[in-house]
Amino acid sequence: MRRVVITGLGAVTPVGNTVTEAWNNMKNGVCGIDTIKSFDPELTKAKVAAEIKNFDPTEYIEKRECRKLDLFAQYALCAAAQAVDDSKIMGNIDEERFGVYVGSGTGGIQTFYNQCYNMFTDKSISPFFIPMMIGNIAAGDIAIRFNARGVCLPVVTACATSTNAVGEAFHAIKNDYADAIIAGGAEAAISPLAVKGFTSCKALTMETDPKKASIPFDKNRSGFVMGDGAGILILEEYEHAVARGAKIYAEICGYGNTCDAHHITAPDPEAKGSSKCISLALREAQYQGTEELYINAHGTSTPMNDSTETKAFKIALGDAAYKAHISSTKSMTGHMLGATGAVEAIAATMALVDGVIPPTIGYSEPDPECDLDYTPNKAVKADVNMAISTTFGFGGHNACIALRKI
Repeated sequence: MRRVVITGLGAVTPVGNTVTEAWNNMKNGVCGIDTIKSFDPELTKAKVAAEIKNFDPTEYIEKRECRKLDLFAQYALCAAAQAVDDSKIMGNIDEERFGVYVGSGTGGIQTFYNQCYNMFTDKSISPFFIPMMIGNIAAGDIAIRFNARGVCLPVVTACATSTNAVGEAFHAIKNDYADAIIAGGAEAAISPLAVKGFTSCKALTMETDPKKASIPFDKNRSGFVMGDGAGILILEEYEHAVARGAKIYAEICGYGNTCDAHHITAPDPEAKGSSKCISLALREAQYQGTEELYINAHGTSTPMNDSTETKAFKIALGDAAYKAHISSTKSMTGHMLGATGAVEAIAATMALVDGVIPPTIGYSEPDPECDLDYTPNKAVKADVNMAISTTFGFGGHNACIALRKI
């Protein structure tokens, strides 16, 4: 089978609008969560979020084009432009062998919210309403921008979206459907409608102190914090990358995809689906249980997710779970919904490159049900040669990718 490697990275996150800035802040435990600034927080019960700061789309997109793009698509295009530039792939790829697998959990929900307001206040509806709102449009915009005429699959699996997108892109290249794919996800859902919606289903924390709001695996965790942004990876067939002299970050070597088939929002407390998903990724990666391992956990800071995920690690890894380095970068970025998996795949990639495990910040009181090594509060140096990244979404979707140092 063909091997698949990562040759480019791009990110727009609550802790930095480039990969270098975001990764440095993750290593240093910088919290990107704050009181909501994009609208009056008095409109919602949840008061904090992980918003994007100092974002200027005109660095990558013409100003007149920005008006035709929902914010999630702007984030996606900017992250994709970074990743494509980083990879130096343009001019070195057959356009019909170049694909895009970029998804979003909620798509243009801000456009939807704004245009509904217009309708109910007798204002005109934008002619760009539909193409700005539909969830596949970021993939379409990216394909148009970079003339990618090959396989194109905008995945939508809630919070598992971009891990599924990266995993499916990995399999597409491995099975010779493409030579390179722009893969990842984007989200811009921090709006009164979405925040109230997640609050109504009791998913968000009501904590008002930003530094105590997202505390994965801590006994006092009370719900997740919404985040926005985008993460994009350039996946490329290994021989193709070598032939053109590309910089290679890491190899993608495994992917798991399962469903709990249990509940629309809650994970299966027995962790059958999530543990199977992890096992599938590890099996494809030919993990033997002896390699030093980093796990970028889903770690949402919700009571059920963190304890169930811990159980999944134990089922899938056995005793090796207690030796693994684990952290949740959501303690810094919040939960970026459909973008979270790709941003966390980037963090896992950089952990392999730099030999540094980013911390789980805000961790103060251990939970007896979460008794693994979650890298509390400070990064640690560790020369790991393998990493996995897990994400789980409403509807019972489970996704896991495995990476190896190269």
